[in-house]
Amino acid sequence: MQGATVTFEVEHLLFIRPDVAAVKVRQVHRNPDGTEEVGTPLFVMAKEDGQWRLTACQNAGVLSSD
Repeated sequence: MQGATVTFEVEHLLFIRPDVAAVKVRQVHRNPDGTEEVGTPLFVMAKEDGQWRLTACQNAGVLSSD
């Protein structure tokens, strides 16, 4: 969507092995109208050939307490 932005902030990092990590992030998607949608993806990253690659992802929306 034109004019939308998304940011990711690492909240927790756990090395399962030296070459495998679980990364919990806070994702904020800002729509052009100023509204925000927040998610809490969990990424599983693996180091292959010297580079970190995304191997699995689970994403869930955060419900408002309002």
